[in-house]
Amino acid sequence: MELLISILVGILFAVGVYMMLSHKLLKIIIGTAFLSHGTLLMLMTVGKLKRGAPPIIVDGVEDAVYVDPIPQALILTAIVISFATTAFSLVLAYRCYQELGTDETEQMRGDFTDEH
Repeated sequence: MELLISILVGILFAVGVYMMLSHKLLKIIIGTAFLSHGTLLMLMTVGKLKRGAPPIIVDGVEDAVYVDPIPQALILTAIVISFATTAFSLVLAYRCYQELGTDETEQMRGDFTDEH
């Protein structure tokens, strides 16, 4: 199972980097989303995919298999940060499209240098 998820993480990283190298602003934002999803899957895989009891320690029970809560907390935090970053980037890209009339990064650079 971990091998399959590792391959999926590699595919998400590859697709994310490929899309981030694009000239379109929307593809760059979607590429960063793929990259963040790959990172979340990698964190989940590093945290060991195992089943067990909740991480609540009870007196007298020492042989129970507990699931580590740290990767779960990191992933939850990363999901919130990724959502906020993606939402901000989409609003920023929409505003750039309204002002400049294009989402091509090369044309944005050309428009910016011509005005100043």
